[in-house]
Amino acid sequence: MARFKRLQVLNTFSSTGIVPLFYHENADVVKKVVMACYLGGARIFEFTNRGDYAHEVFSAVNKWTAKECPEMIMGVGSVVDSGTASLYIQLGANFIVSPSLNPDLAKVCNRRKIAWMPGCGTLSEINLAEELGCEIVKIFPGKEVGGASFVKAILAPCPWTSIMPSGGVSPDRENLKAWFDAGVTCVGLGSLLIPKDLIDKDDFLTIEKKVKEVVQIFKEIKSL
Repeated sequence: MARFKRLQVLNTFSSTGIVPLFYHENADVVKKVVMACYLGGARIFEFTNRGDYAHEVFSAVNKWTAKECPEMIMGVGSVVDSGTASLYIQLGANFIVSPSLNPDLAKVCNRRKIAWMPGCGTLSEINLAEELGCEIVKIFPGKEVGGASFVKAILAPCPWTSIMPSGGVSPDRENLKAWFDAGVTCVGLGSLLIPKDLIDKDDFLTIEKKVKEVVQIFKEIKSL
């Protein structure tokens, strides 16, 4: 069962702005990354559903997080079918993110009051997602779909839409400012925030510093 209410989850997406995305087959590695992000100021973490037995990794990490990083809201990304969504919800996922728009996921998540963020690439998909109860839509892949200019174009006729781009977002100030100036609610950051070479070197302190920098950039941009 989710530890956090759906409204709290959605508000945290908006208030923190930064969503680290990460997968590793070793639960201990994921725990170290989660802790680095937590110490860096992140309060949302998207575990990527990738690889065999990924749900077992998430289960172990989510139980650990509840004790060691109690304010971290754990969710799962790359979920494409309702069965997988149900599995992760049973394991305590607080939100579900999908690279595509599948109405079956809406039924499962809404039934359990779990925040659901489908991947959309057109205004029609975004409108349908909102009809299905989605509060924050994911545009994916963000850069290929059209980048910050796409967000501006969507928000012109639909200013009520909340958008989270993933793919094509980098942790540098210029890129982040372009996205947030366009009107996004939050951004998903994967390998550019948590590089593989730092994982290979067990350099989790640098990851913590990178997250802290990005969180600070977000705060400064939002205060302008």
